[in-house]
Amino acid sequence: MPDSVVLAGLAPHPPIIIPQIGRGEEKEASSTISAMDQLGKAFSHAGADTLVIITPHGPVFSDAISMPVLPELEGDFGQFGVRMVGAKLKNDLELVNAIARGVDARIQLVLLDKRGHSRYGIRPRLDHGVLVPLYYLSKHGFDAPVVIINIGMLPYLDLYRFGKAVARAASGLGRKIAVLASGDLSHRLKPDAPAGYSRQGKVFDELLMSKLKSFSVEGILSMPGQLIADAGECGLRPITVMLGSLDEALVEAEVLSYEGPWGVGYGVALFRPVGKGKSRIFDIIEQKQAAISRKRQEESFPVSLARMVVEHHVKTGKLPAVEEDIPDEFARQAGVFVSIYKEGNLRGCIGTIDPTTKSIVDEIIQNAVSAATGDPRFSPVSADELDMLEYSVDILSTPEAVNSMAELDPKQYGVICVKGNRKGLLLPDLPGINTAREQLSIAKRKAGIDPHDTKVKVYRFTVERFT
Repeated sequence: MPDSVVLAGLAPHPPIIIPQIGRGEEKEASSTISAMDQLGKAFSHAGADTLVIITPHGPVFSDAISMPVLPELEGDFGQFGVRMVGAKLKNDLELVNAIARGVDARIQLVLLDKRGHSRYGIRPRLDHGVLVPLYYLSKHGFDAPVVIINIGMLPYLDLYRFGKAVARAASGLGRKIAVLASGDLSHRLKPDAPAGYSRQGKVFDELLMSKLKSFSVEGILSMPGQLIADAGECGLRPITVMLGSLDEALVEAEVLSYEGPWGVGYGVALFRPVGKGKSRIFDIIEQKQAAISRKRQEESFPVSLARMVVEHHVKTGKLPAVEEDIPDEFARQAGVFVSIYKEGNLRGCIGTIDPTTKSIVDEIIQNAVSAATGDPRFSPVSADELDMLEYSVDILSTPEAVNSMAELDPKQYGVICVKGNRKGLLLPDLPGINTAREQLSIAKRKAGIDPHDTKVKVYRFTVERFT
């Protein structure tokens, strides 16, 4: 393990805890502010040559991590009405380039120079995920160069591997780095919280903070995907990159505070490397595969069929022969959606609203292959991913016309919005969708229909979900 990391930490980033923005309201988060001062002092006295800060609020790509490569980085809180508070920082380009050279080939990295910012329509400004923690570090004298990492919506193992690459690159340059994960926890702690309310929000926060306190890396990276989705958080990916930078370190963890005064969880913690140990990544992989293996022993017929089809097709390019007895309930016709997940993240989803084949079995076979190889949002599934994939199959009821909002319930019914030849569908009981209005708006956007357009035919349906 490279001994380049001298200190790591977790910091939240609500702009309201900046006094010039909060104007007194920040006092409701007094525990967080006190802990941020402690964190700022610790980072300022850690002796780091460079601060590596991981943010979820910069440019986020679905399939890549990104890093700015401009010589200087700057930003302010103008969007929060306080332009005079901000930062101007030197970018450690030597370390950025060393990370880029050493990153695992399976992980896509986008280096954002001036042309790259222009190409993607991105303003080259520091976001509040960087600026809020930096305010408290600078307050206590921290003025070292930085490296900014913008998380991507990648599998957690890849984010962990990227963190390892950061530490390895710093070691190769002889850099001492401090690594800070900027992230809030559940955004669903109260009924008036920004992302709505979920009882699972508190469960997620308590579990994560407990595992951070004991530095149970394997436990953090094996948290249930549904729990993560229900929590509506933005901190787990930055935390995962930070944990990867400490992969082979023995660590003393100290949780400084946790609270959620405005319905969003704020955790502050320090992680001090105190020695060398063995890499955790093999145990993490083994634990994930064991959990998936246990789940597969109890999987339903539709899920078992979808998995078998994907595995056979990815390995051979052909469809398997379905030789086992087919339960009578799957011999009928129906629309079917097949979804594939990797570490809780969607990896592919294709479905049919109305049946296009002679049976549910054939519909599953057709849509399983399409979800694995034909979803335009993702690259085709590769053979080395198969052991880490999970599946769900939704069998749709016959859609029925809806005449009023009172007939909709996003937990019970999916919706189909139709205008002309444009059609958008949203399955029921999806994390973060709590009202029929939200559900209709998303379904319309998927169809390319103006979300405010009321001259749209709406249908509802139920699903039988197999996982």
